[in-house]
This record gives sequence, C-alpha cells and structure tokens, in this order.
Amino acid sequence: MNPSQSNSLTFQELILRFQSFWAERGCVLQQPYDVEVGAGTMAPETFLRVLGPQPYKVAYVQPSRRPADGRYGENPNRLYKHTQLQVILKPPPENVQELYLESLGAIGIDLRQHDLKFEEDNWEAPTLSAWGVGWQVMLDGLEVTQFTYFQQCGGIDLDPISAELTYGLERIAAFLQDVDSIYDIVWARDPDSGRVTTYGDVRLAEELQFSVYNFEKADVEKAWKHFELCEAECKGLLASYASHGAKTADKTRFPVLAAYDLCLKCSHLFNILDARGAISVTERVGVIARVRALAVGIAKAYVDQQRGETEVEPTPDNSSKRKKKLEAVPAVS
Repeated sequence: MNPSQSNSLTFQELILRFQSFWAERGCVLQQPYDVEVGAGTMAPETFLRVLGPQPYKVAYVQPSRRPADGRYGENPNRLYKHTQLQVILKPPPENVQELYLESLGAIGIDLRQHDLKFEEDNWEAPTLSAWGVGWQVMLDGLEVTQFTYFQQCGGIDLDPISAELTYGLERIAAFLQDVDSIYDIVWARDPDSGRVTTYGDVRLAEELQFSVYNFEKADVEKAWKHFELCEAECKGLLASYASHGAKTADKTRFPVLAAYDLCLKCSHLFNILDARGAISVTERVGVIARVRALAVGIAKAYVDQQRGETEVEPTPDNSSKRKKKLEAVPAVS
C-alpha cells in the first residue's frame, strides 16, 4: 500500500466530508434514489427540482449505472456502476465558483500545489431533452467534476437556471490516495485494528456479475417486453393526467412521480439492450426519441402540477435572455 494512503481520506470519509461541507451551506442532504439511473442528473432531485421557480439546494450521492461501461472488474478505471456526488443550487449564488473551490479544500486538496483548469464543455442529455453550459474541471489533467448551468430540462426553459456540480467520487478518491486502480481505493479503515476494506472488497463481485448479465445473459426479448410495458404504463398515466388529472381540484394527488419512475426504467432497459447489442444504429435514434417523449411529457405535467394551473402553455424560446455567459476562467495553480 502506498504510505500516503494512510493519511488520506477513505472513500466513505470523502463522502462525509463533502456532505458536511454542503449541508453547512444550506443544502438538503438527500439519499440516493432507489431506481437505476445513468447519472445523478436523472434522479428526481435534479431533473424535477430544477423545474419551476421554487428555490432549492440539495446534495446527494447517486450510484450511476451504465451497462455498456462494465468491464468485468478487469479495467482499473472503468466501471459499470460509478458514484457521483450531485449538488444543485437553484438559483446559483454569485460565488458558486468560489464555493466549489472551497469544497475541494475541504477534502484536503491544496490548490496552491495542483493545476486546476476549467475547460469549456457544454452538456446535453438527449433522452431528457436537457442541456446546459459549463465546464469540465480538470485536476492535474484528470477530470474530477462537471460544472454546469442548466438552461433547459424536459424541453422546458428554466427560470431561474440552476447550477449543477457533479463530482466523480472514485476519481477523486483515487487521486487523493494516489492509487492506480479504483479497486485499490481504501473504502474504510477500522479505527481499532487498522484493517482496511478496499473498493474491490465492496464492489468487485458486483462489477463482474453485472457485466456478465448486461453483456451475456440479459434476455433481449424480455427486456424489450419490459421496456414496452413500462413505456405503455407511463404513457397511460400522462394521457390520464392530460384528460382528467389536470382538471381535478386536487391534482397534487396524481402520480406524476410514479410516471417518472417508469420513464427511468425505460431508460435503464434501453441501456441494457444497448449493451447486449440488440439495438441497431437506426433503432437507437427512435428509442431515444421514445424515452425523450416520456421525459418531456412528465416535465410538463410536473410543472403544471406544481403551479396549480389547468393547462401547460408553450414555453417561449427566451433562453438566450437567461443564458449564463461563460466567462474566461483562469487556471488555478
């Protein structure tokens, strides 16, 4: 073991340090969402909470599953399921960039000794009909955070916009502990015996077995059937809301959130089918459009439900007026 590891934060200490930092700055600490998502952005605490005018600040750890990225636990830097820390600041404070830099200091990164660069990297999620402007943050050449100002989500222009900080926890932990393999990251250290539990001890079997499932064993026919069933139920809920739910006196009872769970299941099933090689290039575009249609419908229903109006008016294209301008950000070294 690298001697420097014994003085570095363990994986779970890293998470706790980040959580404490953002809790002290007014964030709600949510728990990971218990439906498969491909990124922290897809959890309702981001996708739905950035919609509408209500201010909101939240931080949460989100395991993110990407079936096609699995490597049977054999690649030291590639995972089927990686872990993100997601922070949403709505609206973004003027000093959001300074807060981000302070958060790195809170986990023991001395920016005077490292090269930190903000490289322009605008973000887009076709299945969510969402996009934003921002940067990827590079620490000594390693991408550790995606820093985004959300402009649109579910096809709806955002007002106010939100700042999203997505920390790659495995990358940051490997950097702090100076290890070459994610599986060598110290997850926990017993304070009495000093015994170490590694990332591999906790997650290697999961990476191996889910890679086998996603690439070899997932039943393609049944996965398509699951996709179609979830899609049909989601579409049925949206149709019911449009025809009845939106006109009821107590529309807050209508299960728009359940419809979003079904949309997330469709997205994950699509990713499994993609990993199995069951979706052609031409089919891919069409299936993404089907998931996007669900996400857009849910976003409109959610906004309508939150504001208590009976109709969702088309949103004018005024994003250019609210678009957060990217300023030249000097490297921090």
